[in-house]
Amino acid sequence: MEETLTVHIPSEIRQMLNRTREELSSDLRLYSALLLFQQGKLSSGAAAEMAGVPRVLFLDLCAEYGIPVSQITVEDLRREVVRG
Repeated sequence: MEETLTVHIPSEIRQMLNRTREELSSDLRLYSALLLFQQGKLSSGAAAEMAGVPRVLFLDLCAEYGIPVSQITVEDLRREVVRG
């Protein structure tokens, strides 16, 4: 099930970005999904669904935007390697 949300954006902003309404809508969905994933509020699967792209592509986009896809820290990884 989908919901439609309305976001009011000055037309000058869309024009400054040189995006059609459809392109800007898609961009906002993607950027929102990336941010919510980065903040740990959505899983990669849920964020990909929100962005309207396959999960593998979403993970590639995370790399493109410098968003880590794993929350494991270097110290956590060291502990795992020592145990294993």
